[in-house]
Amino acid sequence: MKPIEFAEQNCVYAKDQPEYLPLPVHKTEDGMVISCWGLTWRERFKLLFTGRIWWSVLTFNRPLQPQCPYVDNPFHPGRI
Repeated sequence: MKPIEFAEQNCVYAKDQPEYLPLPVHKTEDGMVISCWGLTWRERFKLLFTGRIWWSVLTFNRPLQPQCPYVDNPFHPGRI
């Protein structure tokens, strides 16, 4: 998986940090950050058969923030 650009993005985290992948996001005034991720064909098949996604978050030993993965586009619910 890798982060991909999308029409509603308005910010890119780590744009100038070569040790990280740039993360295009839509950032709201109330603090919600939404990103979009693309899967390879192999990852798509694996997900189809296993039904599992593993999630890794760097907290730098700070409290974990709430997170919510989606399969529907939060900007256009029900559309791909």
